[in-house]
Parts: sequence; structure tokens; C-alpha cells
Amino acid sequence: MTAVQPRRSAAMIASIADPGVRTTRAPFGDALVKAAEADQRIVGLAADLAKYTDMHVFARAFPDRFFQMGMAEQVMMAAAAGMAEVGQIPFAATYSVFATRRAYDFLCLDMAEPGLNVNIVAALPGLTTGYGPSHQATEDVAILRGMPGLTIVDPCDAVDIEQAVPQLAAAPGPSYTRLLRGAVPRILDDYDYSFELGKAKLVRPGDDAVFVSSGLMTMRGLLAAERLAEQGIDVAVVHCATLKPFDEDTVLAHVADDRPVFTLENHSVIGGLFETVAAALARRGGSGKKIVPIALPDEFLAAGALPTLHDRYGLSANRVAARVREELSATPG
Repeated sequence: MTAVQPRRSAAMIASIADPGVRTTRAPFGDALVKAAEADQRIVGLAADLAKYTDMHVFARAFPDRFFQMGMAEQVMMAAAAGMAEVGQIPFAATYSVFATRRAYDFLCLDMAEPGLNVNIVAALPGLTTGYGPSHQATEDVAILRGMPGLTIVDPCDAVDIEQAVPQLAAAPGPSYTRLLRGAVPRILDDYDYSFELGKAKLVRPGDDAVFVSSGLMTMRGLLAAERLAEQGIDVAVVHCATLKPFDEDTVLAHVADDRPVFTLENHSVIGGLFETVAAALARRGGSGKKIVPIALPDEFLAAGALPTLHDRYGLSANRVAARVREELSATPG
């Protein structure tokens, strides 16, 4: 008897862009090529996933500066560290689960401890694939936040990615970027925004509530804010593209008043943006303020169609808007 193979659905690897949101194809690959044209020290590495991390764009443009390391993430990390040691600026691409779960020690001791400029570009962060826990890096930020000297970037869209690449190349020390790949949403250039490494930015003002968000959830937060505005609810959006070092001053300046605060992240509720904001608030003496986390649950997630999973786990714009209405209706006054 022939075994029945599971049917793959395109929805399991669907673009994270909502209907009507413009997209840019492979912004990381094109940004890396542009940066490499200006700086011959930039090199690219991949662990058999160049096509699936948009590194193939760089490989075509600079075949003599691209290194295919095969399915050996630990070897790739060690090689990238060696290249940085002799003055090159490596960008090493793989999936988030492989960079964190398989190669943590190499990232820690070969890159972070000596403070080398190695840039890990990690695709499929959080819930950006429907292929289940083996591919869903829902805890990557929690794994890496405690690593001294590591910069962690969680871009919202193509605008963030395009502007982050040259800044990461120029910055000292190692970095980990939660890469959005393929057809990447393009929403931030509709606002008065520019990426600045290490800084949070107020993207949208609002009087009734505040979203503190990162990654693709800034896009969802902006879309939810537009829908809520139609119902007379005015929500501010503060985008934290850099999760570490965390811009406490900017974030806390926008959550210091009486507006309800929601954190939005494509990550487990454990160890990510919610706990970062809460800890910062507690350190500054504001521990009595309530923060409502909109995040992934502390569990292994289901496999399935990606749009369905985003709705199921509360990451869709509609679910975000509904959560805000629910919270505001339960708030006295």
C-alpha cells in the first residue's frame, strides 16, 4: 500500500502581507547587494538555504564573495566568525530555529564574546510559517536576549530591512535579525518613519491607547489602528525595530500616562517584548501600570494554513482590534 503524503498548502508558506498592503520582493537580498557595492568587505554565507532567505540575490551578484556552507549551521557560524576576525563583514543566513537552537554556542563564544561584526540573518521568525514547531521560532528572542553584546533587530517590513542592512554592516559587534523574506510588506513609507539602529519610533500618534510593537506586528498594529479609528478609537503605535539594546527612554515616554498599553509581538509571551517593556517600567518605578500582551502563547503551535493560524493565535489585525475593544470596554470610565 502506498503511503498517503500530506498535502502542502501554499497558505502554509503564504506572504504575511495583508490584503491591500504593497510588497517588495527580496528586500534583504537587494539591500545587501547595494551595501556590498559600497563596501568590498561584505561577504555572504548560507547553510543550504540561500534561496529561502533571499541570500541568492547576493550570491548571483557576488559569486566570489558568497560561501555555501551546506546543512551545517555551526560550521557556518564558525566560518563567519573567522572571516570577521580578519576584517571582513559577514552576513550569514539560515532559519531562525537553526540559528538559535542548533548554533547558539557558536554565536555566543565565537562571535559575541570577542565582539565580532557578524550579522546573523534568520528567516521564519515566530509564526511566519505553517510547518509546525520544527520551523516556528517562537522563542528565538527569549533564547538570545541574555547574550551579552548581541544586537537583536525585528523589522516590520521592507523599509526597515532596506535601511537596517547598511547600519548593521557599519555597527560593531554581532547582530541577529528576524528576517522577513520573499514578498515582504511595505507599509512604513506611508508614515513619517526611518529606521535607526537602537531606537524606537512613534509611527502613529493616538489619544486612547498605545501599541508598543515589533516586527510584523507593527504592520498588524497599524492596520488594526486604522480599523479602530473608524469606530472612534484613536491608537498610537510605537515601533521597536531594535529589541536589544532596548530604547527604554522612548518607549516609557509614550506609556507614562493613563492610556491603556498593549504590547504586540510575533513571539512567545515569555521572554520577548512584553517582558522587556514590563521590566523597563518596573525599573523606572512604574510597576503599577497594567500592560496587556498580544503575543503567542507559551506552547508549541499547530501546523496549518498561515492566515488561519494568525487568526487562531491572535496575531491578525482583526483579532488585535477585537482585543483592544474588549479591553477598553472592560476598563471603568
